[in-house]
Amino acid sequence: MSEDRPTDNAAVPETGDDSATPSAAAVPETAETAKPAGRGRLTTLLIIAVVLFGLDLLTKCLAVAFIDPGESVPIVGDFARFTLVRNPGAAFSMATGMTWLLTLIAAAVVIGVIRIGRTLRSLWWAIGLGMVLGGALGNLVDRLFRYPGPLQGHVVDFVAVGWWPVFNVADSAIVCGAILLVALTVFGFEPDGTRSGRKHTEETA
Repeated sequence: MSEDRPTDNAAVPETGDDSATPSAAAVPETAETAKPAGRGRLTTLLIIAVVLFGLDLLTKCLAVAFIDPGESVPIVGDFARFTLVRNPGAAFSMATGMTWLLTLIAAAVVIGVIRIGRTLRSLWWAIGLGMVLGGALGNLVDRLFRYPGPLQGHVVDFVAVGWWPVFNVADSAIVCGAILLVALTVFGFEPDGTRSGRKHTEETA
């Protein structure tokens, strides 16, 4: 006699559906997945800041080495020229009697920009903040290490254009970076990479 034995290939109901398995694309973005982009923007910010800081330091050293105080070196006639000035004030010779306060403000700007940079996801915000950071570092080093001493150091300015006060690379970086940040704010570009108008439209849709 032979017994009917169930085979291993007996129909086994299949459970699960491939379509029910959540794919990687369906996983919502979390703080952990957002970190790489934030780090990338911080890296961009720091690279721009370091390049501008290095350029500012190099040009100041060349100005001190090759331009005598009070000397004027024409670049484009009398309109643009090199002239060495020791500036105790802020950018473009403002607030000349508040050197120590300007030093503390510059230090606070450096710390604040780095803290904000850790959460950035916008490339343009990273560029603007990188310019501000590089300029702030350039002038801060002057205030800490140049004559007459820490917190009182005079910033080296050497570029004169028309009627504009004498300035340096750091001053230009700060002003251009600030203008870019203001423009981004006015047109609704947020540091997190979104646009305020578009975000409002999506929320009300």
